[in-house]
Amino acid sequence: MEHAGIPTRFLRLLPVRTNHGEGPPNSHTALGAGRPGFSVHEPASGPRHPGIPAWPAFQLESFLAKIAIGADHAGFDLKQEIGKLLESGGHQVTDLGAHEYDALDDYPDFALAVARAVADGEAEQGIIVCGSGVGASVAANKVRGARAGLCHDTYSAHQGVEHDAMNVLCLGARIVGIALAGEIVQSFIGAAFTGEERHQRRLAKVLHAERDGSE
Repeated sequence: MEHAGIPTRFLRLLPVRTNHGEGPPNSHTALGAGRPGFSVHEPASGPRHPGIPAWPAFQLESFLAKIAIGADHAGFDLKQEIGKLLESGGHQVTDLGAHEYDALDDYPDFALAVARAVADGEAEQGIIVCGSGVGASVAANKVRGARAGLCHDTYSAHQGVEHDAMNVLCLGARIVGIALAGEIVQSFIGAAFTGEERHQRRLAKVLHAERDGSE
């Protein structure tokens, strides 16, 4: 089920955090599988904004996601490693290419495929890798319903989901290595939209602009 372009994926619970959102290091297990320390998220009180759902109260011990991945030639090797890491964590991975190295391929083909898979509900989140990540994010954000962010640090990767309902992560294989990329991916897939009033209000404006082309 989907509410105003926000998949049910983003209505799930949040990891327990302390110090105003900063959790202790290593509070999650590898790439989000079987994560401890999850509890019911109590959203902020206040009026709901049009097009933004109320957040259900429920509790799970872990969450395994359907994730679409894609990359051009520049991101091919890193994409392969990310896919292995996700599968080792029990996640369902759909690889939308490239399926072999081709120096003449084009990043929009794979970025758009991943963004469409997320927007159409075939995947709950997407990860795209190109050389810098910039081209991938530009292309992915042309797809209605995709909210792609370029993240080369763990804070942005979870904050983009928590505050902005980001559903596609873009990475630059020429910027980050596999160790850091793995931590960034973990932060991304382990986060959830908070549902706080101010974030609902801001997201509603983004969705309105996307729908109507207004500023």
